[in-house]
Amino acid sequence: MNSNSPLMQEQNTEEIRIEKDSLGEQQVPVQAWYGAQTRRARQNFDITGVPISHFPELVRALAMVKAAAARANHRLGLLTDDKAAAIQDACAQLLRGEHHEEFIVDLIQGGAGTSTNMNANEVIANLGLSKLGFAKGQYAQLHPNNDVNRSQSTNDVYPTASRLAIVFAAQGLKTAVTELQQSLAAKGMEFADVLKMGRTQMQDAVPMTLGQEFEAFAVNLGEEDARIDDACRLLCEINLGGTAIGTGINAPRGYANMAVTELADISGLPVSLAHNLVEASSDMGAFITFSSTLKRLAVKLSKLSNDLRLLSSGPRTGFNEIHLPAMQPGSSIMPGKVNPVIPEAMNQTAFQVIGTDMTVTLAAEAGQLQLNAMEPLIIYNLLNNCRMLEKSIRMLDRLCIRGITANEERCAQHVEQSIGIVTALVPHIGYDNASRIAGQALLSGKGVAALVREEALLSDDQLAAILSPQSMVRQQA
Repeated sequence: MNSNSPLMQEQNTEEIRIEKDSLGEQQVPVQAWYGAQTRRARQNFDITGVPISHFPELVRALAMVKAAAARANHRLGLLTDDKAAAIQDACAQLLRGEHHEEFIVDLIQGGAGTSTNMNANEVIANLGLSKLGFAKGQYAQLHPNNDVNRSQSTNDVYPTASRLAIVFAAQGLKTAVTELQQSLAAKGMEFADVLKMGRTQMQDAVPMTLGQEFEAFAVNLGEEDARIDDACRLLCEINLGGTAIGTGINAPRGYANMAVTELADISGLPVSLAHNLVEASSDMGAFITFSSTLKRLAVKLSKLSNDLRLLSSGPRTGFNEIHLPAMQPGSSIMPGKVNPVIPEAMNQTAFQVIGTDMTVTLAAEAGQLQLNAMEPLIIYNLLNNCRMLEKSIRMLDRLCIRGITANEERCAQHVEQSIGIVTALVPHIGYDNASRIAGQALLSGKGVAALVREEALLSDDQLAAILSPQSMVRQQA
């Protein structure tokens, strides 16, 4: 090992204790609540620099699973009163947010999550030992495997805790989406009377209001809450009690249902036991669905950001129909330039989520037989994407959407100059006349209304009624 590595520096400056695992002795810092297998995993996996503790939802979910297992084992007579109480006390500390820094294993790891499970087992065991009055590492009194991991395997603990963690992370994301949707709806009401041109294929189409445009943005995002809820319901079907491959080896009869009932009570989530635990132990379908849901949301957010950048483009030579809040100087060389940095950042988050959806897909496909060893990569990306999306949505909402103002004068100019309003005349003068008028307007530079008047195709009163904002933008039932 490199003598300049963080681990070697720790060993050179900290007191250590000696612990053993099946591969031999391992030096562990005296103050650490984790043990030998966690230490070994940290040495092996230095990949992302993102430890388990980066996602508090995952630490809490692991604690919930371990507490539920301890309760079930206690009820079945497999743990003494003292051991069960010590495990549950340790889990309670983790649920309060204490000792999360002890979860040091990199999120990306070989072993299908075994290192994550053992990190939890060792921390809980040592916290429990302290509660019982013993020193760290005295595992004869409370063992990470024999007691904390009793009736369990990484292959049912890790996916169960991961599913719970993702569901917890999704709640913050849902709140952010709802708040953004509400802000867009409020802008829809604020801009209800601002007439502007709608566009299709980047060309003038027909008039609309800026309020209708923002209302459509709001409705589009308002659909996503239900999709996230649907994906979370799939994640609540778990394989806890299936142990190694779903056959329930080393778990007593009745344990699975009992543990799932306890987990529902602790977590407050509607978790249920999968019908076929062998199938559930290797199936990644719920993760794929959740990833696709995040991708769907990301695509919508990116399209929204694209539209905001277009509508605010210019300011002198672009659309310039809305003003985005100025958040920072836009150039080191061009004085006065201000860029749409907030929508740009939202775009980049969306691209990340869209790209890692393929990563999740490939990892899910890479499983073999009764287990998918690539699950850590799936969990890392889904938790990271939830967090990135939530933060980016809150940024977009608070630093951009809420501060948008309308350039009513520019919107009116676009309507007056547009040939697109001729569409409203088709029912009254016919398609051929309308096409001819549009062509003349394009060549001459004259307005559509002026040409219609010149040819006396409609009276002034008729023309005014047809081209009124109320007539052109009303929505038919």
